[in-house]
Amino acid sequence: MRHRKSGRKLGRNASHRRAMFRNMVTSLIEHERITTTEAKAKELRRFADRTISVSLRLGDLLTKPREERSREEHARYVHALRMASRMIQTREVLHKLFGEVAPKLQGRPGGFTRLIKVGRRRGDAAPMVMVELVTEPLKAKEAAPAAAEASE
Repeated sequence: MRHRKSGRKLGRNASHRRAMFRNMVTSLIEHERITTTEAKAKELRRFADRTISVSLRLGDLLTKPREERSREEHARYVHALRMASRMIQTREVLHKLFGEVAPKLQGRPGGFTRLIKVGRRRGDAAPMVMVELVTEPLKAKEAAPAAAEASE
């Protein structure tokens, strides 16, 4: 029985799957958009959102200059870097996550990736999707309180 076993195996053993998702998360953050099969993309979303949320837990530390951080704040920052480096393989992409991507996503409670269907692959007709990072700010939540204040 397969009760309560989450995640797709995708025809790979555990180490190959782990390496594939590390490569895909690194590429997604580096290029901000990748194309893959629908099954891989749905699994990738779990790993990518979890990695991005590690960087977002720092809050205001992301925009604070390094010289102004206390020892405790610096320790929190280094810990977050190490936690994110479990999935991100290159140092440049890791610093892009903390320097560029995370500040754009600040204030977003989740849903950092978007899947857009792009058709079927030519060779085997596998459903393909484009996975991209959502970088525009939330509008529905910001517009709702403003509309409520205007009506009062």
